[in-house]
Amino acid sequence: MNRPALADLPDCPSLPAQLEQFIAPALAACAHEQVAALDARLLRQLVTAGLDRLPLPGHGETLARWQALAAVAAHDLSLAKLYEAHTDALAILAEAGHARPARSIWGVWCAQGRPGSLGMRTPAAEEHVLLEGEKPWCSGAASVTHALLSHRDEAGQTWLLALELGQRGVEIIEDDWAAVGMSATRTARLRLHNASAQRVGGPGFYLDRPGFWQGGIGIAACWHGAAAALVALLREQLAQRADPHALARLGSAECALSTSAATLRESAARIDAFPGENAMRHALRSRLIVERACTQIISDLGAALGPHPYCGQRRSARLLADLPVWLRQSHAERDLAALATSCLQEESAPCLL
Repeated sequence: MNRPALADLPDCPSLPAQLEQFIAPALAACAHEQVAALDARLLRQLVTAGLDRLPLPGHGETLARWQALAAVAAHDLSLAKLYEAHTDALAILAEAGHARPARSIWGVWCAQGRPGSLGMRTPAAEEHVLLEGEKPWCSGAASVTHALLSHRDEAGQTWLLALELGQRGVEIIEDDWAAVGMSATRTARLRLHNASAQRVGGPGFYLDRPGFWQGGIGIAACWHGAAAALVALLREQLAQRADPHALARLGSAECALSTSAATLRESAARIDAFPGENAMRHALRSRLIVERACTQIISDLGAALGPHPYCGQRRSARLLADLPVWLRQSHAERDLAALATSCLQEESAPCLL
């Protein structure tokens, strides 16, 4: 398989410690109502400092990429959502051989709206397309300069489009998000009127490329980072307690977290060994395992410590509000059924050690 050139994306430095230095002190001193503004500023600072230059998936350092995502998520999931989308966009652009404008900050918005809510037309002799209508679920719309949008045309083909948000014809509407969880992402709706966008790759590129499912596991790495932070809090609170019931919950949480980590390590190694492989089954399995671990850890934390992590600490309270919302990017039983179908079609028997 031909891999994208790395000239535009040099290897990142040792990231988790540097990310910690950028993020932790600022968030610790930030009031809840100021988190959205702080996350936008931190994202800009991370990009300016070059801490968005993660190793590309499938190039031998996929685990290092996911460790960086997990490190951000361990502090704030709204920031992690913005950071993951930006770094995913850079990987997609590299995979397409598409240049990135200097100092640009990206979102990736590929949720489908109502049929017919967004139209695309190509003017004669133009390389660009014009967009008319609305695009929902645009996380960080007020914090980024560019975005990758998916669009399904009238023929049923899916296109990936690069949109500059500063142009005329792009209106950001922030009145749809009713949840407390993930509210600092400032998820919005775009209203587009003759907005110019550029195609990235051909029809079907976004969904057919190897990086689609590889990137999906990167989201699970964010979930894992938040879960790891919650387990660390549980360990800290129980270090001097002899309550056997609470300690049993810590044991349960440790098992869940270990399973999640082992799954992500195995998936990273698989992607690096077979970078051109369709990783759908591995992505579904990894995401579902990590989701189940996160759900178990949330349950264990509340059972062991009561309302304190929900009410008594800002960091854990934000994580506990945000994580269940982001986990719903998983499609639950639909993903389980898709995994089962894939296994029946492609595996002769369950795997053995």
